[in-house]
Order: sequence, then C-alpha cells, then structure tokens
Amino acid sequence: MKRIAKFHKVSYEQFKEGWTDTFGKIEDGKIKEIYDGIRLPKRATSGSAGYDFYAPVTVVLKPGETIKIPTGIRVEMEENWVLKCYPRSSLGFKYRLQLNNTVGIIDSDYFYSDNEGHIFVKLTNDSNEEKTAEILKDTGFMQGIFVEYGITFDDDVTNVRNGGLGSTTK
Repeated sequence: MKRIAKFHKVSYEQFKEGWTDTFGKIEDGKIKEIYDGIRLPKRATSGSAGYDFYAPVTVVLKPGETIKIPTGIRVEMEENWVLKCYPRSSLGFKYRLQLNNTVGIIDSDYFYSDNEGHIFVKLTNDSNEEKTAEILKDTGFMQGIFVEYGITFDDDVTNVRNGGLGSTTK
C-alpha cells in the first residue's frame, strides 16, 4: 500500500475564523475546547478504504436541514493524488444524508491555500421518511478516499491555486 498523505489540524486561528463564520460569535474558550477535541481522520479497519472524519460537535439535522461544518482538518498529499469525500454509508442509507456537492474533491495543492486547506463539509438531511439525523460528537460522519489520477498528454497548466471552493476556475 502506498503512503501518500498526512492529515493535520489547521491552526487555531484558522479554525476560529471558520467556526465564527459558520456559527457566529461564541466565546473563545468554547471554540478552543472544540478545537482541542478535533480528531484526525482514521481508518476503522485494515481493510477500510475510507478515512473517517469525526464530528467536532453533536449535530442534529431535521429533514430538509443543512449545516456547514468546519472540520479543523487539512491534508498534505503527494502530487497526482486527490482526496474524495463522501458521507458515511450508514448515514446515507438511514437518513439520505448527503454532501451538498455530492462528492468533495480535495486537491493536493489545496493544502497550501491562504486558508491552510481547511476542509469544510456541507451536509443535508434529505430524508423523505421524516427521520431526524443525530451525529454525536466524535462520531464518523464522512469518509475520505485517496485516489491517484492522471492528466492528458497535451496538458500545459501552470496556474497555482490560492483559495477554496471555486478558486480553480477564477
């Protein structure tokens, strides 16, 4: 098995910025407590393809509700690899929990962006059975799978990323 990546936490300052932007102003002590409790993604078993991302706080989503979660996580990986993020299978099966962009794509150069490559997740409970989804703190809610990719023979791109969502097409 190739070892091609390493997960890190973003700085406290970057996490605080993302958390405040998402949830509004709350006391520094509470944000610091959430930050200190962030767990780096891990595989559950030796045969698991996906690295589980853990909820930094308990999240409750009623049918039709959406939430943006600053994970506090960034990933450093070799070139020609990408991290593809999906909801945990059981949450999709039980609640139709979905990532709003269907599949999150984390490029290798995102790590070097001004926001430190902070991975955000936007989840929607798309239940048509009126089921409320409760994701407890420290419970896996998303999985990331590393995939190698290739480029075309005539690719001559030299642009460098500096940003997150939508930044590569500006």
